[in-house]
Amino acid sequence: MQAAALAAHRFGYSETSLRGPGSDPRAWVLAQFAPGAQTPFDASGLLDGPAALRLTGELLRGAAASAAAASATEIRPDAQALALRRANRAALQRRWQHIITTETPVAERWVQFWANHCCVAATKGATRALVWPHENEAIRPLAFGRFSALLRASTLHPAMLLYLDNAQSMGPQSRAGLRRERGLNENLARELLELHTLGVNGGYSQADVTETARLLTGWTVRLQGGDGRASFQPALHQPGPKTVLGRRYPEGPEALDQLLQDLALHPATARHLAGKLALHFVSDTPPPALVDALARRWRESGGDLRQVAQALFEHPATWSPQNPPKLKRPEELLLSAHRQLKLPLGERELDAGMQTLTALGQAPGRAPSPQGWPDRSEDWLSPDALLKRVQWAERFAQRHAQAADARALARLALGEDLGESTRQQIERAADGAQALALWLASPEFQRR
Repeated sequence: MQAAALAAHRFGYSETSLRGPGSDPRAWVLAQFAPGAQTPFDASGLLDGPAALRLTGELLRGAAASAAAASATEIRPDAQALALRRANRAALQRRWQHIITTETPVAERWVQFWANHCCVAATKGATRALVWPHENEAIRPLAFGRFSALLRASTLHPAMLLYLDNAQSMGPQSRAGLRRERGLNENLARELLELHTLGVNGGYSQADVTETARLLTGWTVRLQGGDGRASFQPALHQPGPKTVLGRRYPEGPEALDQLLQDLALHPATARHLAGKLALHFVSDTPPPALVDALARRWRESGGDLRQVAQALFEHPATWSPQNPPKLKRPEELLLSAHRQLKLPLGERELDAGMQTLTALGQAPGRAPSPQGWPDRSEDWLSPDALLKRVQWAERFAQRHAQAADARALARLALGEDLGESTRQQIERAADGAQALALWLASPEFQRR
């Protein structure tokens, strides 16, 4: 694939034409990571974390009261449930419209990578309103700074404390733990080491997980009656020092900042995240030289994410036409279609998009595990999934047959990388709707 097409389609969300990347695609990409260059995201009017947490608490209280007062068949949606649905729809619509229209699509893909890396999902009642506030508050503002700051913001966001159960964790010998006979929850500690920093082969032990969980005790959030923010509660904290990866950390809240800084700068973290970045942006089999270069820049810069991005997009292996294409995840597929056709996202298209992604296995905000959405093509390549992609292309084309001339669009969007077979099929289409369906279902559009 030529450099302009790589910049537009593999690194971004697809462009209507290759004129954007222009004659210097590398400069076009790198310019998006300059300080202040990113298209601002307008979060005005959307729920922030504290408001989302208060709504969640009201919703859970209302659900408990309804369940106690009536049989399940008699329960009706209450005001809190309707408010939650409206808030989540508004946040998703704003997010998708931003991706469709942003002038810095590669930088936006960078933001979405980190949101998926530090994944929070609306798969439990306590997090139903918090997925998008987590992305807007903990990820988006910090995705171009130091990883240690992003890691701290994500770890201590109410969404993460609730999603991975640290909000209910108590030190076994803490004042609260001794009174209530409740104990340690290791979920956040395990994912912090295994997923967010060191990686599964990062050299930590089960003892390190347990000690990290003890260090994290006290960091909690109140679903009911609180201010909607994370806080350190000494009564929940396991007393005494903790030892993680051979380093001793003191009792108290300051230990978490020290631990997160050490984890962010650990060589295993540099290696793990360098591999993930190369896999996401470049290839399912990342070039070893690229991974080495990213890990080295991570260590040298102290986890400066802007410098790591520069290392990624400056490296010749990133731009090699020999890298095999990756399959777009369903959300990327949907949003790249809107972006290429310059289609705004109204209420009707929002509903259709949510239904489409659920059918294709990527329901918005509901990743199947703390690992986030999978990133290898093979994870999205089942025969049933491919059939559903073709069916989506047909439905989408029927609704938007007049949005663009697919024959011209395909040539503009890919240039010399448009395959002869795809070009002929589109040229021979019976009408505009069929031509657009063939383009959206083509290997060139389905891949990045």
